[in-house]
Amino acid sequence: MKFSTFHLFHRFDGQSFKDVYDHHLRLIELAEELGFHGVRLAEHHFRDYGVVPNLFTMLAAMAARTDRIRLGTGVVVLPLHNPIHVAEEAAMVDVLSGGRLELGIGRGYQSFEFQGFGVELAEARDRFDEALEVVLGLWGAGAFRHEGKFYRTGTGVELVPRPLQSPFPPIHVAAVSPETVTMYAGRGLPILADPAAPFHKVVGAARTWRETAERTGHDVTGAELVVARSVYVAPTLERAREDQAAFEAGFDRGRIFNRESAPIDPRTGRAAQGFEYYQDRYLKGGSLSNDFRWEQLEVIGDPGRVIGQIRLLRDAGFANLLCDFGSTRPMPAAELEKVMRFFAAEVMPAFR
Repeated sequence: MKFSTFHLFHRFDGQSFKDVYDHHLRLIELAEELGFHGVRLAEHHFRDYGVVPNLFTMLAAMAARTDRIRLGTGVVVLPLHNPIHVAEEAAMVDVLSGGRLELGIGRGYQSFEFQGFGVELAEARDRFDEALEVVLGLWGAGAFRHEGKFYRTGTGVELVPRPLQSPFPPIHVAAVSPETVTMYAGRGLPILADPAAPFHKVVGAARTWRETAERTGHDVTGAELVVARSVYVAPTLERAREDQAAFEAGFDRGRIFNRESAPIDPRTGRAAQGFEYYQDRYLKGGSLSNDFRWEQLEVIGDPGRVIGQIRLLRDAGFANLLCDFGSTRPMPAAELEKVMRFFAAEVMPAFR
């Protein structure tokens, strides 16, 4: 099992934008120091939920400050971008970092962001699929031409620069709904499983992915499936439960799970076309009990319990745990660094 860290770049009350950036740059340097495999950054727009609108700009800054750690997106929302720019910027970061880029991509889901860009959320799936075709085409050999519904290259174009990794950087598609998992497993594209899905659903997603990929002729031997989880480890179970309860009591989870975060069509008030699987999911998120989070959502507890949870994910077929140590926890920097150090010392050695 590999371990990576996830960075939402949520801006808490009283923080400047530079405070947020400096905080996460320090955490990423610490992750490299502690032996984490990689980091992944989230893209968001128009509000403090996440304040990195261009992931490749931030990854380029990180490439200059690190030497070994893998630099990933988690995820680029393809329907909100010109895929030619995505292919170019990703290739440039791969070159600058010495071949350390990992490209996580997704169709997005936040209606607020799609409205801000003037993009129909119901078009997200079709835009994503076409954008992916363009990125892979540009990363292929020679000149590439595309004339599609949403994007076009005109005359054939050849990417400059090209990615350093051959044939191109690893790609992961954000997925947990059965439809999405099956669709991209059929293309042999590994998934990045959603942190808001309970354990049994991500385990099922991994099983579905492998069965579908094998049935459609793909070699799954070296496939690296990624699963994202909120992670917290404390010296004792009692301390972990107390800390979880204290965090939930003092945090307004409605700032994250709300109508702006939900894939809602503003014309109908219901889930947008293609997002039926998520109906009410982001609206219910604020009311989940601490017991449900403890048992079904979070990798949390003392080192022994956390190791057991990670083994469950590893045995299900995941090879990389994307650890969210506090994206939405208003935790002092020194305390967050302490949690990361404790996890690296007490949990990670069990998987070497």
